[in-house]
Amino acid sequence: MEILQTPENALSHSSVSAIIHAPIEKVNIADWLLNLPDAEYQRCSTQHIGAAISVTFDGKPVSLNVETIGDALMVQHYVADLHRPDYCRMLSISDSITRNGRTKVQVLWELKVTKIDENTCLYTNEIHATATPEMFEYLKEHGINLADAAASRQAASDAHNHEETPNFAKSIENKALTGQYNQPF
Repeated sequence: MEILQTPENALSHSSVSAIIHAPIEKVNIADWLLNLPDAEYQRCSTQHIGAAISVTFDGKPVSLNVETIGDALMVQHYVADLHRPDYCRMLSISDSITRNGRTKVQVLWELKVTKIDENTCLYTNEIHATATPEMFEYLKEHGINLADAAASRQAASDAHNHEETPNFAKSIENKALTGQYNQPF
């Protein structure tokens, strides 16, 4: 069950946009994301380690991503709540592994595209990280207050998002225009 983000449990919120030079009718974020090859995911950020696609028991698509966010190794299990050509809403209870141990964080990842004109779109990559009950126990056990954890996560998430978003946009553009991944950025 999704945890609604509030000021009392928010770890971070990062939203970064980039231009896609392709008509919106050719852009399909759901197709791009839910068929994304591991190597294409890896080349979109120096912090991306690996990705794969799977399904839940009830058949919902899942994007499995392994990456680092700041000093945390993140293993993310994004279930596609919504997946359309112009919008994907992906929700994960992610494993966060640091030198202090392992915990869980909820990550909501929203991928959106909006039309600018006949040949251009705006891609927005938005990420919300929310503390889970397990995360609160982890913070208490290690004497870390939520404000410090949130400040660290916010800085790391913003830096990560600013690196990956322009590359995601270029990859989506390439897929829209050529039907292929692994095209020059």
